[in-house]
Amino acid sequence: MIVTRALGKSFGKRGVLRAIDLHIGRGRITGLVGPNGAGKTTLLKLVLGLARPDTGEVIVDGHRVGPAPAYRAAIGYMPQIARFPAHLTGRELLETLVALRGATVEPDLSLAEDFALGDALDRSLGTLSGGTRQKINAVLAFAFRPNTLLLDEPTAGLDPLASRILKDRMLTERVRGCTVLVTSHVLPELEELADDVVFLADGEAKWHGPVGQLKKHTGQPTLERAVAQLLAGGALLAVA
Repeated sequence: MIVTRALGKSFGKRGVLRAIDLHIGRGRITGLVGPNGAGKTTLLKLVLGLARPDTGEVIVDGHRVGPAPAYRAAIGYMPQIARFPAHLTGRELLETLVALRGATVEPDLSLAEDFALGDALDRSLGTLSGGTRQKINAVLAFAFRPNTLLLDEPTAGLDPLASRILKDRMLTERVRGCTVLVTSHVLPELEELADDVVFLADGEAKWHGPVGQLKKHTGQPTLERAVAQLLAGGALLAVA
């Protein structure tokens, strides 16, 4: 579960987030949508503690996000663009993460098997295609059986089969009780997955509620059309 209270963040004079109040439930997939520059990635970084809020607070599974990083051990994070050390192999990177985490159990590599990565894990990351690096990015996010998953454009660069495999894993994690927060500009894909949606615009959470309720609110048959109407200012925005 992720809770934010009066969360605000600025970079210089530019206010990115203002007074964000959210309750992102356990065992649900929440889509985080909005125009470019709306603060979606900044929100993920605040949850991770990679950026500090100017106002308010973030609570993850009852732990207030602050200088102590222990709570991150229960989070899996998949950045939109993973900047891996080019000289390491995927397996060496995984071993490094195991050591840094002090993990006492073997990481779950079943997603690597589903992707049929084979010996790609043993080749230098700098020699791999963008799609293969994205698969490894996903494997690392899911490897430590997290209670919370933060996924930033997770299917970007994946072929249709790999995308299907990753989406199926996200649904499996939801059944397991994982809190999943995912950003995506591919709204038909997100509609297939998400229980709830948060719409960010102008630094504010303009909508937070079930996908079905948003479609009813806008009178649109799909999430893509509903969000497009919000972006165009064609519906009264409200927090559900």
